[in-house]
Amino acid sequence: MTLNLEAKKILLRKIPHGLFICGVKDEKNEVNGFTASWVTQGSFNPPLVVMAVRSEGSSHEIIKNTNKFSLNVLKSDQKDLAAVFFKPQVALGSRFEAVEFVLGDLGLPILKDSVGGVECAVIGDVTHGDHTVFVGEVKTAYLNNDVEALNLNSTGWNYGG
Repeated sequence: MTLNLEAKKILLRKIPHGLFICGVKDEKNEVNGFTASWVTQGSFNPPLVVMAVRSEGSSHEIIKNTNKFSLNVLKSDQKDLAAVFFKPQVALGSRFEAVEFVLGDLGLPILKDSVGGVECAVIGDVTHGDHTVFVGEVKTAYLNNDVEALNLNSTGWNYGG
């Protein structure tokens, strides 16, 4: 049996994805972050989110070392901001120069102009392939604007597949 690579690519790209800014802070208090699209809710009680993170990224190691991350839900008109966090960065934290944020109760970046954000404590992870799947328990939640969220399909971008 052989995998039809074109069919696989098309079908996996049909899975709907939101776009989020994942924020982290390392042991030296440097903030970092990236645009995450492989995110889903995992449980109501306790409230869990599940996020896949590219293993080679600098934020991946920060999450592994600190066992925490924030997820910021972008507003439907924030495609340009999502693009900033997709691009390679010069140094840790340089992406956050493009946006106003505050540090939440767990010390993680929460974007001021977003739908809102949650801070999570990692309670599990699975590394396989080129990503690690982190399971985070939601510890804090901040609602800024109860508006429509940005999704990958509305941007015209493709990721994965």
